[in-house]
Amino acid sequence: MEKLELLAPAQNYKTAISAINCGADAIYIGAPKFGARVNAKNTLEDIKKVCDYAHLFNVKVYVTLNTILSDEELIECEKLIWKLYEIQVDAIIFQDFGILQLSLEGKLPPIALHASTQCDNRTIEKVQFFEEIGIKRVILARELPLTNIEKIRKNTNIQLEHFVHGALCVSYSGQCYMSAFIGERSANRGECAQACRKKYSVVDKNGKTILKNQYLLSLKDNNLSNHLDKLIKAGVMSFKIEGRLKDENYVKNTVFYYHNKLKNYSRQSFGKIIADFNPNPDKTFNRGFCDDYLFNKKDNIYNFASPKSIGEYLGNIISANDKCFVIKTNTQISPQDGLCFIAGGELVGCLVNNAEKTKEGIKIYPNKKINLQKGIEIYRNSDTQFNKTLENSKTARKLNISFVIYENKIEVFDEYNNKVSLEYSFEEFANNQENMKQNYIKALSKTADTPYLAKSIEFKLEQIPFLPISKINELRREILEKLSEKILSKYKTKQQKPVDIAKFSLDEGDYRLNVHNKKAKEFYEICDCKVIENSFESKKPCKNCELMRTRHCLKRASLGCDSHEELFLVDEKGTKFPLKFDCKNCEMVILSP
Repeated sequence: MEKLELLAPAQNYKTAISAINCGADAIYIGAPKFGARVNAKNTLEDIKKVCDYAHLFNVKVYVTLNTILSDEELIECEKLIWKLYEIQVDAIIFQDFGILQLSLEGKLPPIALHASTQCDNRTIEKVQFFEEIGIKRVILARELPLTNIEKIRKNTNIQLEHFVHGALCVSYSGQCYMSAFIGERSANRGECAQACRKKYSVVDKNGKTILKNQYLLSLKDNNLSNHLDKLIKAGVMSFKIEGRLKDENYVKNTVFYYHNKLKNYSRQSFGKIIADFNPNPDKTFNRGFCDDYLFNKKDNIYNFASPKSIGEYLGNIISANDKCFVIKTNTQISPQDGLCFIAGGELVGCLVNNAEKTKEGIKIYPNKKINLQKGIEIYRNSDTQFNKTLENSKTARKLNISFVIYENKIEVFDEYNNKVSLEYSFEEFANNQENMKQNYIKALSKTADTPYLAKSIEFKLEQIPFLPISKINELRREILEKLSEKILSKYKTKQQKPVDIAKFSLDEGDYRLNVHNKKAKEFYEICDCKVIENSFESKKPCKNCELMRTRHCLKRASLGCDSHEELFLVDEKGTKFPLKFDCKNCEMVILSP
């Protein structure tokens, strides 16, 4: 069985290190340009530092280059890929087929290629195509039911990566043009304005309001933590956490939570996680959790009240007045905690000024006057004490090492057969042998600021040389640097052969192929797919073109599947978007007006 991988997001260098220390087997991070999160850029210098730290533990580093590219940008991207290869990035995550054409022409280094979820990977045929041309891995669409994943695995041998936690896009990834249409900020160009997190109404053809002024396209967050064994049996080997724009606390908490969930499985990376907190995903950003897509359900996937974090459920109000309210809960609540609740169909929040334990529950004094009634559910979306615990966490990842002291050299080796030695000189043997021995042990054990943990220190000599503590500390630093250099010198990235040609899964395609440059068009057509038109971003929007295709259905949510009403989605500016319902495939389509 293939070893499993927990794949964590990293907004920056610091977050990447935290993800590795909390148990990630791989991290994905943005490059200086061309990532699908334009606000999550990183310098090559920082990515190199991430690689050097990650590779000590056999943790992989994947870089996102998953936007569609202009002809000029593709030339720049080619140069960037070479630089990423030179600093030993393990793979790039791509969307643009122009990158495939560059590989076909032999213009790219042998760096592994992973097909981004932005490639719209939701059919067996699409995944088979990527396998046939030689791609190492496919990142599956988040919407796929477990049965579909099982079918893909039975019909392919390519590595399968799947999102198990975090935000859900309402549209199939790579097929969302809503942001580009509304504000000329393209999701496929890394500039998504999150049109799905805004308010809308639904009206019928006569103008009758069905749903009014709610967050109708905002989905809850994905949480498949209780179904990892099912995904493993279905053939998934990489378990991906969404969140390259999420903060460091979110990454620490979520990664360590999933690390614990997968700790009994054979994993790709090395090292022992030494943690000082208990993870709980309810306590960091979430819009409420669901697992609906995996089991082909849709009843719990949306939250029309708010696109903001709702956090963890605390309890119900049992009494309230204009100054305070009482929650029936055993959970500790602290001043400055953020609480929230649904009132009038909206998510409303407050801070805690004070909290007192009573016989009935916890009496809360909020920082503002709010009108609350008995029975209302209260959530906490900011846990002050937990956040401080995460911020101050010293959780670390360590490789076990052993020292051996000889008369003229020190030797150190790890549990993976990496060994280095360092010679030293001395003038005399110690008068007090036992004290000197303890000095060696104390100094060599000071590995807290390194990736190593000294498990044993052995003395293979008749007499112990006298060395000042400062000199032993210097030897420790120098020999551990040599050990790191030895480990990194042996690290090898997986090689990617130039891609091949295969018949594409479609005979022809329109703007939804996302062809934004000449080489992408060339690759499609070499693969027997006629490109009818270029990308949505490169042409004027047409009437009644698909802006979004989604498995979230507003007809089902409002009127029921049997309704035949003609419906429109209306934004806050009054723009009416026709809705089309593909009931055979259980999909809703938002069309341009």
